[in-house]
Amino acid sequence: MSFDGDLYPSAGASVVMTTKGDVVRYNTERERYGIGSTNQVLTVVAGLPAWADAGHVTQSRALEVACSDETTALTTGTAKITFRMPFAMTLNAGEAGVRASLTGAGSTSGTTTIDINEGGSTILSTKCTIDNGDLTSVGASSAVVVSDVNLEDNSSITVDIDAVTGGANETGLKIQLIGTLA
Repeated sequence: MSFDGDLYPSAGASVVMTTKGDVVRYNTERERYGIGSTNQVLTVVAGLPAWADAGHVTQSRALEVACSDETTALTTGTAKITFRMPFAMTLNAGEAGVRASLTGAGSTSGTTTIDINEGGSTILSTKCTIDNGDLTSVGASSAVVVSDVNLEDNSSITVDIDAVTGGANETGLKIQLIGTLA
């Protein structure tokens, strides 16, 4: 077998390259695989490299924000915390996109009810709730519904506490925003 001056056999990968950006893939023999289009990434489909839109290759991101300290009982009110989105984000639907948790659960009937606002307008058509005695909104009797999944980079986000349980002794509120980079 002859070599073309490097580690490639002269009948191998360097021969099939014809265009800038070409890659070589192997199915039953080495073959030229042309470069993809702008905003495409190389993925694997049925065991072979394939170009796909970068939007198909996304990773979930989670942003968790503390809305109170860990020991002081929560009280109702607007804008309990304000922060700016560090990036544009598309939220997942329902509790896969918005969650809340507590360090200390409410001790009597009712729910802890949380609203999240972007630029002064709610992003929830059904607010996030944590049932009495629970520490998380996941599995709450009233499931959160996200009506605005598109959070803009640098937008102002405020968190309101609309209701607390009858014991009014829940503590350590945090919210989680989960989705993909927009």
